Amino acid sequence: MAIDSVVARQRVEDLDAAVPFYEKLTGSTATRFAFAGVNLASVGPFLLFAGPDEAVQRVAGVTATLAVANLDTAVAEAGAGGAEVVMPIQPTPNGRRAVLRHPHGGVFEYVGP
Repeated sequence: MAIDSVVARQRVEDLDAAVPFYEKLTGSTATRFAFAGVNLASVGPFLLFAGPDEAVQRVAGVTATLAVANLDTAVAEAGAGGAEVVMPIQPTPNGRRAVLRHPHGGVFEYVGP
């Protein structure tokens, strides 16, 4: 398994106020979307998110998003190495995802085809 990229996740109080800073910082235009009651913006290597505490808690507990070339293989290999599947592979607005707890405690979202 190879990790193609890592996305840093950042909760913000006001998504509209935060996006311009990250767009200028990265030189990228934000892509905005909503998922599970949370408003999100993908800006370069950052995933900004805002929303009600209850909805945001599901997103905030994940350390980072790991993009992989083959999600099925990545989940299988991580599981074989001792990772626990917290959320099995499922479709999202941007592809497919799974959430795994690594053997040393970190919780990571894996995304890919």
